[in-house]
Amino acid sequence: MMDLSSLLCDEAARRHAFPICEKKTFLAHAAVCPLPRAAADALTAYAHESMTTGPEDYPKALRQIRAVRETCARWLPGATPEEIALLGPTSLGLSLFAGGLDWQPGDEVVYYADDYPANVYPWTDLVRRGVVPRALRPERPGEITPEVVASALTPRTKLVALASAFFLTGYRTDVDAIGRMLGERGVLFSVDAIQTLGVFPLPVAYVDFVSADAHKWMLGPLSSGIVYVKRSRFEQLRPILLGAANVRSPDFVAQEEIRFLDTAARYEPGVLNLGPILGMAASLDLLLGIGPDVVAARVGALVGQLAAGLGELGFEAAGPVSGPNASGILSVTHPDVDSARLVERLQAAGVTASLRHARDRRAYLRWSPHFYNTEEEIARAVKIVRAAL
Repeated sequence: MMDLSSLLCDEAARRHAFPICEKKTFLAHAAVCPLPRAAADALTAYAHESMTTGPEDYPKALRQIRAVRETCARWLPGATPEEIALLGPTSLGLSLFAGGLDWQPGDEVVYYADDYPANVYPWTDLVRRGVVPRALRPERPGEITPEVVASALTPRTKLVALASAFFLTGYRTDVDAIGRMLGERGVLFSVDAIQTLGVFPLPVAYVDFVSADAHKWMLGPLSSGIVYVKRSRFEQLRPILLGAANVRSPDFVAQEEIRFLDTAARYEPGVLNLGPILGMAASLDLLLGIGPDVVAARVGALVGQLAAGLGELGFEAAGPVSGPNASGILSVTHPDVDSARLVERLQAAGVTASLRHARDRRAYLRWSPHFYNTEEEIARAVKIVRAAL
């Protein structure tokens, strides 16, 4: 357990828990996060044990994997550990969803063409199977509302694939409202949750499939992640990666009949990448110890501080900075500022932000603080921007 107030009041403790703070102000968690000590320690412990005692303690590994599934399920209210597969990166889960369904010629899939490519290509590639991809066209970038989705539905819509938040502007999708509408129409719902999970839990009552890598807001290692498949969809979503782990093979003897496991482990064809998975679990436990509501409120407050400070300098936010559609992402532009050069200036001063581009090549300065960042770090970042203008 970690108390947020105590952490923020003790700079030595904050730097111990998050060693990145020793060298820089990291405000780019929507990209690739630095590991907290808890995750690094879990990775190190796994590596040391593998080095000194070997990998033969299968009962312990099974207990660890079960505990990780339980932790992951807590971030997906309504999910059970049996509906969690431990697979990353995000694109792997999304590709499994696209490839495992029984698509028929003329079926339609609704997606957002300007989403991150990992949540575009698995769906547009279905045209090879006779599927019709239908791209959403919101009035403002990433602003996917229930009305926008409803306008794209037809009697042939089989699945809608959305992100829980738009990676460029940070607009957070009303997953519950859209999922409820799709459920009433018998349409499947896939969610790429990488830009919210770790700050905002994702209720899955109206969601069929979720994929999210841990290396952003979950503060975990690269290529560890969470894949959720609703149990009632197991028979609809056939595993497309097959091996000794997910097809029943008593004593590792291949059988004539392919019979999958009766949990989401049916989507895990071989051995799991246990070290990074344990690192991910350590970070998720850390976040749960702080409390998801506390984490979300803290991130929102830091985004608000950034938006106010940059707004005074003439920057314009590309997405919401408060309210139910705000996330941990703040992307800004300025009519007289070269965003690429500003990112370089920030980097030289020990502040990490991101440069991102829209389809029209407009450059955005993207900020994404996490709960352990401080008001002083935000103020310093704004001061550096001011000096660069």
